Amino acid sequence: MKLGLGSYSYRWSIGHKDRVPQRPLSCLELLDITSQLDLDVLQIADNMPIHTIASETLEDLSKSANNLGINLEIGLQSFSPETTKEYLQLAERLNARILRIALDGNDVQTSDDDIAKEFKKILPIAEKIKCKIAIENHFAFPSTRMANIIKLVDHEYLGACLDVANSICAGEWPDETIDCLAEHTINLHIKDYKFKLDPYGVGFCIEGAPMGDGLTNTQSLLSKFIDTEISVIYEHWLPWPGNFEDAKKNEDKWTAESIVYLKSLTSELIQNQ
Repeated sequence: MKLGLGSYSYRWSIGHKDRVPQRPLSCLELLDITSQLDLDVLQIADNMPIHTIASETLEDLSKSANNLGINLEIGLQSFSPETTKEYLQLAERLNARILRIALDGNDVQTSDDDIAKEFKKILPIAEKIKCKIAIENHFAFPSTRMANIIKLVDHEYLGACLDVANSICAGEWPDETIDCLAEHTINLHIKDYKFKLDPYGVGFCIEGAPMGDGLTNTQSLLSKFIDTEISVIYEHWLPWPGNFEDAKKNEDKWTAESIVYLKSLTSELIQNQ
């Protein structure tokens, strides 16, 4: 099991939708943070679209990651055969071993059979370059459908990117999601969360928390994968604090503290084997 950093750990510093800092965090700076935290993997997801990064920068990223001994992974939002092929070319260029695809949007309306059929056409390309495709359970895509697609395709280069909290939005509790996808998991997105009560008693919302401060049963989750080769990618749902300076401080703090917590748990699990 390899610990890694996901680009969504720096959602606000990178910039998201209409909230973009004057100088967004770059992929090379994100790699430097990954190195400082002594992590094995950096996953650059769709909040830092890899296809929009200059060719020279991608070359620097690949060389620097190789020199630092950090494995690169890339990701995109929603499944499109054409875009997936483009990203597999980028994966080959970066020597990325995981392409994560978050199923959502139009994927919800597409039948499992049609999605599986398209993946079957693409997977020989993925196998040739030794880059596995990990489909992620996202807000509107039930885990049972994901498991069904993976079974329909039945190929070692297609598996699940298991996110421990996303599927609450799809009406699943995390334990249900984990039970459904664990056997198919080749990539793990780990985060913590808590319920925040409305001060007027009008229900509640789900809010991010540093690892160990929320409801994720992290020890139990990691114990399921401690003997595997999967990458465990840390990310979080840090609420917008009102300005970019505080956002960066909080992102640094949450990430550093959470990585220490995850390393401690991982070490303990290994010792107790």
